[in-house]
Amino acid sequence: MSTLGQDTLKTRRTLTVGDKAYAYYSLKAAEAAVGDVSCLPFSLKVLLENLLRFEDGRSVTADDIRAVAAWTTDRGRAGHEIAFRPARVLMQDFTGVPAVVDLAAMRDAMAALGGDPARINPQVPVDLVIDHSVMVDSWGGPDSLARNMELEFARNGERYAFLRWGQGAFDNFRVVPPGTGICHQVNCEYLAQVAWSADGLVYPDTLVGTDSHTTMVGGMAVLGWGVGGIEAEAAMLGQPLSMLIPEVVGFRLSGSLREGVTATDLVLTVTEMLRAKGVVGKFVEFFGPGLSSMALPDRLTIGNMAPEYGATCGFFPIDAETLRFLAFTGRDPHRVALVEAYARAQGLWRDETTPDPLFTETLELELGTVEPSLSGPKRPQDRVALSAAKAGFDTFVPAAEQSPRVPLSNGRGDLGHGDVVIAAITSCTNTSNPSVMLAAGLVAQKAVARGLRVKPWVKTSLAPGSQVVPDYLAAAGLQESLDSLGFTVAGFGCTTCIGNSGPLDPAIAEAIDGNNLVVAAVLSGNRNFEGRISPHVKANYLASPPLVVAYALAGSMRLDLSRDPLGIGADGQPVHLHDIWPSTAEIQAAMERALSPDSYRRRYADVFKGPALWQQVPVTTGQTYDWPARSTYIHHPPYFTDMAPLPPQGFADIQGARALAILGDSITTDHISPAGSIKPSSPAGTWLVAHGVAPADFNSYGSRRGHDAVMTRGTLANVRIRNEIAPGHEGGVTRLNGAGEVLSIFDAAMAYQAQGTPLVVVAGKEYGTGSSRDWAAKGTYLLGVKAVVAESFERIHRSNLVGMGVLPLQFPAGTDRKILGLDGTETFSVRGLSEGLKPRQTLTLEITHADGRRHQVPVLCRIDTVDEVEYFRHGGILHYVLRSLAG
Repeated sequence: MSTLGQDTLKTRRTLTVGDKAYAYYSLKAAEAAVGDVSCLPFSLKVLLENLLRFEDGRSVTADDIRAVAAWTTDRGRAGHEIAFRPARVLMQDFTGVPAVVDLAAMRDAMAALGGDPARINPQVPVDLVIDHSVMVDSWGGPDSLARNMELEFARNGERYAFLRWGQGAFDNFRVVPPGTGICHQVNCEYLAQVAWSADGLVYPDTLVGTDSHTTMVGGMAVLGWGVGGIEAEAAMLGQPLSMLIPEVVGFRLSGSLREGVTATDLVLTVTEMLRAKGVVGKFVEFFGPGLSSMALPDRLTIGNMAPEYGATCGFFPIDAETLRFLAFTGRDPHRVALVEAYARAQGLWRDETTPDPLFTETLELELGTVEPSLSGPKRPQDRVALSAAKAGFDTFVPAAEQSPRVPLSNGRGDLGHGDVVIAAITSCTNTSNPSVMLAAGLVAQKAVARGLRVKPWVKTSLAPGSQVVPDYLAAAGLQESLDSLGFTVAGFGCTTCIGNSGPLDPAIAEAIDGNNLVVAAVLSGNRNFEGRISPHVKANYLASPPLVVAYALAGSMRLDLSRDPLGIGADGQPVHLHDIWPSTAEIQAAMERALSPDSYRRRYADVFKGPALWQQVPVTTGQTYDWPARSTYIHHPPYFTDMAPLPPQGFADIQGARALAILGDSITTDHISPAGSIKPSSPAGTWLVAHGVAPADFNSYGSRRGHDAVMTRGTLANVRIRNEIAPGHEGGVTRLNGAGEVLSIFDAAMAYQAQGTPLVVVAGKEYGTGSSRDWAAKGTYLLGVKAVVAESFERIHRSNLVGMGVLPLQFPAGTDRKILGLDGTETFSVRGLSEGLKPRQTLTLEITHADGRRHQVPVLCRIDTVDEVEYFRHGGILHYVLRSLAG
């Protein structure tokens, strides 16, 4: 942890809990100098405490503290920059491996600069949970869990050996082994403490994570959000995260959910409302009487989806339910007492008598108006009522365009448009919530009792985020019914939701691809972007776990489950969804019967030990890593090659750039840097084959994020991306100078690099939405892209671009690529950089068309803070940190 600050406001106090005394920085004591802060949103009180604790007169000043205290006057619209230091960092392995690769490379670079490699070491606690590498290769059988874990270790041995080296080489760095659970669920059930304590000091538990759904922990009053691996590495190394004091949108909840409505239905409704409201870059804090009856797992579900509704975080205050959850999940009784005492002392406690905080603006939801819902077929915010889901699919693929059903080559029936080929209970979003998981089990139990079976073309899987889940499903007598419908446990990790859905039956994949069928996946996850779930599936729907089971039984999106039968029962009579849907009382009874704190204590008692396969992974030692020469998983990245001890003094204009890609709206980090399967014909696939890797052993892009050669070739390589420079084509292709032959984006980038031609990417609105994927910025940088010009940016991706030395530029309102008539034949120059750079400065984008016409467009430079200007001057945040530590 960085050295504590000066405390010029004299706010340090003592809190005694039991027989232990703790120092803390008192918000109430600060009021003598900064005024009343009692009406601040709870999330901002956490930020204020952070500034009090780290005031040093440089990165945090008394004026910064006063600016947060005065938030109720400007409500976050003043644009004041502050420095935030989280208590800890959370990683998953897809994003954590490249972060550790970077740290290892920084140690080498530090040695090359004549410094001590050991100075590259986490300064705050870091937990990496290996949860993103398991794939659903085997499903529906009693040995699926063991088989998938064996394949996971066989594929990822190099990565896991590297992480075991890192576990020993770095201080403050722990690894939760594979097969334990999903990082966010492990975080909420074990790692998070709500009130953190170290060195005799107590303070709010805060974190940043290298996964966008780090926000889940906001449901238990822990302030945290996703950042790119680049920012996380800086935080690990003791650098503050620069941010603007945010606007805070208050979301008032009242009433209670109706019978038959799940927490998933609620969160899909909240996501739709907040996305329509527009909360990008803002905090969202939940308040109102509805909180008093809301179980903490339901709050976690809402916090989890903050990236989908666009907010930096979704935050709930500390109350009696928070304490109940901490105790029930096996936290030490002293910790629970400390959380309550600290929250009450700091004004962070909420109960029915607490006045509502002030907010920038508010909106409200009466919980009784929520109805059963799904979201799809392409975006999490596209909520559709269950009763309208059939009509929604028919709009996506009109009946008139739907060809006849296709016989399967294996002789096991036929397949048609709208058939559900994947039904997956997966993801941290819902497998963390016992009410919806037990509801799924009850639906399965009732379905089996009525003689229903899953349709033969549906691939079913159950991948809980915690080992506690099958414990309580078994204790409730429900796992057997799920097993009989094919929902056997396939793994403890992030599977289908991240794109690790595994292969479809070859006959089904052949029928889909050979006949251009639009089939569907229904999953209990948080992401359903194009090309993410499976390369064969174009329509993807998010739904509650019990609805996943229901759609597996129905087998099609072309049924209205609110009216049409799911199938015919053993008695020859139709069975409808309402016939097998459990009541709230049944779900509550199952929870009371099955849930136990003992299960949490037992499962987390030795959480860092891991299975036998993990313990057998070979371990190397040493301060620096001995990079394996022939590895296709781990490679020394080129970021610090020939790095000068000092950065350039100024900035240079970009001259004569070409557009590598011109893209539309809502380009996600999945489009920019896919996480799923690697096509053999792609540049990455071709490279792997050339290096002796058979297509069956390609694994996924996500698992190969430790190797820059694979990931650079995978940049802008999503099979569904559409580059307007190459109209009529789908996938990662372009045309040289906008007029040449169609070739891969990677090959074009290499041709431009050989010519010494800088590159730009042009895009529409919401560029970079989705997962906080640092390779979306790293790959962009390594392709030679100097600037991205878009109508708007997603928060994390904008920051990551700056962190890699790529310039984010924003078109003014009313100007876009279409109005400018861009087609890739133009050249681009960015003027004004050479005159100096300030945060959010207006620069000039000069566009020269092939016929000689010239446009000069004012663009907003989205380097938002003074610190970011310095990062950009150094060539990226890692270069800045490395030079700072080298002295």
